[in-house]
Amino acid sequence: MAKPTILAVDDDPQVLSAVRRDLQRQYGDRYRVVAAPGGPEGLQAAQQLRERGDDIALFLVDQRMPTLQGTELLEKAAPLFPMAKTVLLTAYADTEAAIAAINDIGLDHYLRKPWDPPEQHLYPVLDDLLDSWYREAQPPYDGIRVMGTRQSPASFAVKDFLARNQIPYAWEDVQRDRAARTWFENSVHDEGDLPLVFVDGEVLVGPDIATLAARLHRQTGARLPMYDLVIIGGGPAGLGAAVYGASEGLSTVLIDRHATGGQAGTSSRIENYLGFPKGLTGADLAQRATTQVLRFGAEVLCPAEVTGIRSEEIYKYVKLSDGSELACRALLIASGMMTRTLEKPGVEQFTGRGVYYGAALTEAVTYRDEHVVVVGGANSAGQGAMLFSRYASKVTILIRGNDIAAKMSDYLVKQIAATSNIEIRPNTEIAEVRGGDSLTEVLVLDRVSGDIEVTDARAVFVFVGTAPHSDLLRGVVELDPQGFVLTGPDLIVDGKPPKGWTLPRAPHLLETSVPGIFAAGDILHGAVRRIASAVGMGAIAVTLVHQYLDEV
Repeated sequence: MAKPTILAVDDDPQVLSAVRRDLQRQYGDRYRVVAAPGGPEGLQAAQQLRERGDDIALFLVDQRMPTLQGTELLEKAAPLFPMAKTVLLTAYADTEAAIAAINDIGLDHYLRKPWDPPEQHLYPVLDDLLDSWYREAQPPYDGIRVMGTRQSPASFAVKDFLARNQIPYAWEDVQRDRAARTWFENSVHDEGDLPLVFVDGEVLVGPDIATLAARLHRQTGARLPMYDLVIIGGGPAGLGAAVYGASEGLSTVLIDRHATGGQAGTSSRIENYLGFPKGLTGADLAQRATTQVLRFGAEVLCPAEVTGIRSEEIYKYVKLSDGSELACRALLIASGMMTRTLEKPGVEQFTGRGVYYGAALTEAVTYRDEHVVVVGGANSAGQGAMLFSRYASKVTILIRGNDIAAKMSDYLVKQIAATSNIEIRPNTEIAEVRGGDSLTEVLVLDRVSGDIEVTDARAVFVFVGTAPHSDLLRGVVELDPQGFVLTGPDLIVDGKPPKGWTLPRAPHLLETSVPGIFAAGDILHGAVRRIASAVGMGAIAVTLVHQYLDEV
């Protein structure tokens, strides 16, 4: 297979020569570097590569070219390679045009000339973009195939686990893919065996997630008998705490029952996270953070489910569903929120095979050219609707209120308004879902008139109804009436510490009613529910853990 191409375009011979030299030195062993001396030549090169079936991983294009400006070239050439990353070389005076190009043509990055030394100003940016391209553009490797049906909750569970943990796989629908159907009909398996997961020549028949994780060599058991810090929950708060805990020398283990990233990890697009002007997916953010956690030496147990928590003197113990128990000196609860089920007729029947909670990114392509319904009016619903609009023939957003702008960020409101196949239905909610083998109808209640409208739809994605994931904490630490964890000053009543408090000082800011057990993220009473604030709380919690450990 031919190397993927990095296409550099500049009409200045000296600049082009320097670009080609620096690219060849850093990437020549993995990528073919092609240099074009102007806009028309760059477009022609891209067209020829497309005709030959070669792939372009990255465009590095100068903005100021007389015949065809860089943004104009990218507008024409980038669609030939939809997964390619795009970088614009600019002079200081061209910065405004580059920023506009981020919105207008989806520019990934811009670099100012000169870029010397490349080790500081060029390679870090291109390394990051090429790593992203490789993760996104490479075809699923042959080791994992999932065969099932889209009406199967078990098939969805397997796909969702693999996707959220960024494990590449090929999906084969025995009802829609002729080759898969032919193989299945001539095999020894029947529909009761689905899904089938093919891994390194072995066929797993209807595996549960624990079996699949073990076969994929995921770490689900602790390596040490005792840790300085155990973190329950792998969302932004837990990941932030794991990075700071491990990097500051604490023996750290993070536990999550499904996948790192939490609710943020299911987001199809995060546009307002600091440092990512083009945005990124929740899965990408989770993968980057998890890699960082592992690089600092922390352990990540995933999937692993916590079934019990207890405290004895200065030690805390966390019991897992496999019967094992971890001991630690400090414990951080970052278990976040869980989704409440939508209590409407038909919903339970179609959950996992037409009704999905959250973005369910694996299912976006599954419902190509079909009508899908999104329930909810906050950012997660808007991000999901934008993703589904790329594939579905129509996306209908149902909101209980009058105005979608009430709970959604302005940038998303504008994007939705500019998307022709998204419809917003204010003052509405689902009354019922119906179907046979698959979902076919959604009954929509108008909350003003009381009228019910029957609409044809093939999928419903629910983004409403969350509650703190704190059932295991009842009787362990103090909670507010809604189930959120109380910490720090919220535990002090009439100047007195909480019942059972054993230390001479008051609880630290993020410390619960049990010394040495901390909480951070959305599980916290009064928390600001933003990704950045959750990461910050995780970091603050580690600082407080250090203070606590110095005392005991």
